Amino acid sequence: MDKDLSREIILEHFQNPINKEETNNDNYKLVNTKNPNCIDNLDIKILFENDTIKDIKFMGEACAISTASTSIMIKNLIGKSIKDAKDYINNFYHMCNEEEYNESILNEGLAFQDIYKQNNRKNCALLPYKGILKAIEEYENK
Repeated sequence: MDKDLSREIILEHFQNPINKEETNNDNYKLVNTKNPNCIDNLDIKILFENDTIKDIKFMGEACAISTASTSIMIKNLIGKSIKDAKDYINNFYHMCNEEEYNESILNEGLAFQDIYKQNNRKNCALLPYKGILKAIEEYENK
């Protein structure tokens, strides 16, 4: 993906993040993701239904990379089965670690394809994915 387009996508998702809103619905699973090296501290709430991610919302304070990454992740995971969500997440991880990945499923997640060059920023981009994986693991082990 072109670097200018990547910056544009990240900026758009930082300024207008998808589903950055609170919910008091007790059916949502709450996970907190926190980066001890910066301000990133996000509460992510996931609604699972019939082994599908029905909805995701988030709140908190985070840098542009974490906020944009969370927003893009949400856009790509809502409506996906647990299996497809894990496939997306694994491909995003592989991309961020400069490993082989399937770029055809990452959509706007490709905006982070050069993030591996900055290890501290890579941690910011992966932060919401760590939270989602934790929530999926807890859901599967219930």
